[in-house]
Amino acid sequence: MKKIFITRKIPEIGINMLKEKDYEVDICPVEKVPSQSKLMGHLKEKPYDAIISLLTDKIDASIFRAAPNAKIVANYATGYNNIDLKDAKKRGIVVTNTPGVSSLAVAEHTMALMLALTTRLIEGDKFVVAGKFKGWAPDNFIGTDLSGKTVGIVGVGNIGGRVAYMAHHGFGSKIIYTDVVQNTKIESDCGAQRFSDLNELLKVADIVSLHVPLLESTHHLINESHLKLMKPTAFLINTSRGPVVDEAALVRALESKTIAGAGLDVFEFEPKLAKGLRKLPNVVLTPHIASARESARRDMAVLVAQDIIDFFEGREPKNKVV
Repeated sequence: MKKIFITRKIPEIGINMLKEKDYEVDICPVEKVPSQSKLMGHLKEKPYDAIISLLTDKIDASIFRAAPNAKIVANYATGYNNIDLKDAKKRGIVVTNTPGVSSLAVAEHTMALMLALTTRLIEGDKFVVAGKFKGWAPDNFIGTDLSGKTVGIVGVGNIGGRVAYMAHHGFGSKIIYTDVVQNTKIESDCGAQRFSDLNELLKVADIVSLHVPLLESTHHLINESHLKLMKPTAFLINTSRGPVVDEAALVRALESKTIAGAGLDVFEFEPKLAKGLRKLPNVVLTPHIASARESARRDMAVLVAQDIIDFFEGREPKNKVV
């Protein structure tokens, strides 16, 4: 009987798929993010054959040593920067992820952040809740239109491409983008213009939306010098990975009004925020929930379970990373 360890509870559909194969499934009893030492302790309790991990779990050599029988790690996330891929490959451990199924949810959340910033929605909400609203006034929380603005998309994969489509067809936005690969589909569907130079895109975009994986080359992709290139009326949106943005530099840019505002669903040192970020009036901050839709979470559970089943039944996992 194969033994599967899940670092935190996932939707029942995935758990049931594994149990239907007569796999023994254990879920870490810790409700919050388990510490590295707790994970190691639980993994040592049984000879687990597979691990289902979350993006918040650091899966490295110490975890692999604690679970020497494990042959596959199925990451319940699109990203996999929490896993030491080099060490996994060296040990012959297969790593999978859950790409694609959360793309629509993240794209919708990206649009929600854009709208919240341009309409000053959160500022208005706080104003009313604080009991400060005394009636309509012509100068209350004047925002800016999203319609007709130039949206610069950095990375036009599944998510970035959906954002381009929503912004263009839903709001009449002009789409510009930068990516290592030309995307002829959004060029034809949205009239998008490709920029080979990120700096040039930053200079002309009214909204910059980030949709890149976290790699060495994308760490601090947006830093102080990049922020200074942006328009003082521009907004920055990040629903990709926190370390893609130099958060301390972003705080300085927001405080000095180098840019108009930022919408963040991810943070550089998550769950900690850069000093001063939470006090700024021109930010919208959400707790890494861009993909938090029932359908997306369910589909993610199906993917990790199916990859494990395929692996143990001798098939190549569909979402194999290494």
